[in-house]
Amino acid sequence: MSKRDYYEILGLEKNADEDDIKRAYRKQAMKFHPDRNPGDEGAESQFKEAAEAYEVLSDPQKRQVYDQYGHQGLGGPFQGGGFQWTDFTHATDFEDIFSNLDAVFGGGGIFGDIFGRRGGGRSGPGRGEDLRISLKLDLEEIAAGVQKKIKLSRLDKCDTCGGSGAKSGAGSSTCNVCNGMGQVRQATRSMFGQFVNVTTCPECNGEGSIVRDQCSDCGGEGRGKKTVSLSVSIPAGVSDGNYIPLKGQGSVGRRGGPSGDCMVFIEEAEHEFFDRHGDDILYELPISFSQAALGENVRVPTLNGKAGMKVPPGTQSGQIFRLRGKGIPELNGYRTGDQLVRVMVWTPTKLNQEEEDLFKELAGLENVQPPEGGKGFFERMKEALGG
Repeated sequence: MSKRDYYEILGLEKNADEDDIKRAYRKQAMKFHPDRNPGDEGAESQFKEAAEAYEVLSDPQKRQVYDQYGHQGLGGPFQGGGFQWTDFTHATDFEDIFSNLDAVFGGGGIFGDIFGRRGGGRSGPGRGEDLRISLKLDLEEIAAGVQKKIKLSRLDKCDTCGGSGAKSGAGSSTCNVCNGMGQVRQATRSMFGQFVNVTTCPECNGEGSIVRDQCSDCGGEGRGKKTVSLSVSIPAGVSDGNYIPLKGQGSVGRRGGPSGDCMVFIEEAEHEFFDRHGDDILYELPISFSQAALGENVRVPTLNGKAGMKVPPGTQSGQIFRLRGKGIPELNGYRTGDQLVRVMVWTPTKLNQEEEDLFKELAGLENVQPPEGGKGFFERMKEALGG
């Protein structure tokens, strides 16, 4: 199958100049880019054709050979085996073209991979590390929301050099290994063709420059360990495992790099007598035989102090009562959970003689047997929790 004319592929005249070629290729590349045409093999083929045409026509020597002899005049990697992505010799020109496409396709994909870029531009001081800290809260704090002070150990800007990593008056110079790009590229060949491996420059650690006269306090890092105090606002209703992001409160990057973030993870402390179930809380209330049989108004602890509750006559052990709105507020919502009070009839383990005589007398008066097959505790809990 004969190959299409390169000028025809890009829609150019034979006398097109360098700018015409760039504009035409940009238009074709954006039109047929695989990210815009997922699964379209025809578009992918045209995209590769356009790249091959641009590779030849943007190179004055290759273009001269092509103009004189056509496809047959182009030897080397283009002959027979077809276009190879890593046959590029004008990476700077392609990078210029692709810098515009990055704005459309998010700076990733094939263009970023070819030139070792993600989002374009030269490398510079890297972003600092993100930090993670746990903050233990009790249920009362979770229910009300709270402002907490935390201490954080992180890497902050060096006071001596101001974060530059250099001694006073000293500057930095362009890294001569990567020429300021922060990355090095190594071409390798295999049975599948030529590949370009892009790695962080080991000389400058991806920063593109070298500090020749380093700060003695930070060793050229531009940062040192410090402990800082931060105020964290915790909204009501958080749960165990939720986190509060503190933007820019992580460690600062090396030599002026931006700071990372700090994630404050919530850890819910075990409560003395409340158990949490979503936005509801469960409390067990021990009562006596007489309170269960005769009923009584009692005071029960809640997250906001004590509240009154009526125990009706004939209350059974394990019976659950609901105190509306006494639970945990819904996070970023309008509803507040309830407090479930499970009544447990307390059985004395030792009786004095008078108590024993009274119970025996009561036993002789009983004429009602406990019902069989009543609902168990778990069934009652399921109903109480809305299940």
